[in-house]
Amino acid sequence: MTDSPLVLVANAKDGSIATFRLEGGELTRLAVTEGITGCSTFAIDADRDLVYAAVKGAAEGENPGILTLALDRETGVLAPRTRLDIPDGSLNYIALTHGGTGLLAASYGGGYGFSARITDGVVSAPVSELRHANLHSVLPSADGAHAYFVSLGEDLVAQFAIGEDMTLTPLAQPTVAAPEGVGPRHLQFNAAGDTVYVLTEFTAEVLRFARAATGELTLLDATPAADPSRGLRRSAFGLDPRENHAIWGADLHWGADERVLWASERCESTLGGLAVAPDGSLSAPAHFTDTEPQPRGFALSPDGAHLVAAGERSTTVSLYAVNGDVLTLLQQAETGNGANWVRFV
Repeated sequence: MTDSPLVLVANAKDGSIATFRLEGGELTRLAVTEGITGCSTFAIDADRDLVYAAVKGAAEGENPGILTLALDRETGVLAPRTRLDIPDGSLNYIALTHGGTGLLAASYGGGYGFSARITDGVVSAPVSELRHANLHSVLPSADGAHAYFVSLGEDLVAQFAIGEDMTLTPLAQPTVAAPEGVGPRHLQFNAAGDTVYVLTEFTAEVLRFARAATGELTLLDATPAADPSRGLRRSAFGLDPRENHAIWGADLHWGADERVLWASERCESTLGGLAVAPDGSLSAPAHFTDTEPQPRGFALSPDGAHLVAAGERSTTVSLYAVNGDVLTLLQQAETGNGANWVRFV
């Protein structure tokens, strides 16, 4: 059995997840698992080789749900195990906590989020639920103490304590505001857990929040992450970014040793690396890399040496070598239609 990492890519239009092996600076496609209708997000429990994928209903009248799949690391095949129906709308983000025994989920279209327990790969009915407009993502703190739900529609981050039984309790300050109209989207913690970074969709800025011991966030500053030379206008809710050549921020991930924070922008299809200072402050990207058309999702390898980017208007993924904030294209590999989510395992 090889120790080379696997890369999973969700192809939403095909209803599939492609599994690749990264070895010797090259991607080899091992398998394509179909029957994962409209998958737009998934989370991986690497210790148990389980994948929790958000799916849409495959037939008229069928609810969306969370599909649990078992990953075979040798073949790359994902075998369906169980399914939880979620009648209130499909999910845009799933995150795991409490050592893989807890799940957090956010729904953009449904405007709701929830927590659930996991037992032997079976996801329970929601333990706690919350409502905010256009929830786009959720992440737990590394210690499993707190959960943060990002509302694009209300320009805020909702803050909760997570109980041992996965109950969510709002903090004394239940929400923290983002600047009006920026459309906060995806977030990342630093390793120390005292800073949270949030990428905005309508302005492609990275908001930096200080995180107190209580879990509460305080907004510190904002740093642009889009290429200023592309002439993009500020976007807004309901504005078609492609028709209006408007900013369309998407995904956010750490590089090696937290020296670079990578962000994608979908209208001009670019990746940019923001330099991270020792105090956690950011500098705008010095340059940008053109990548797969409409890069909603990308990910970096565990060692930070490689980046894989997917495009919603492409059937390939791009593999890059990473050197600081510089990307060198190594390969484009066939994946499927509507590729939108990338994770290493």
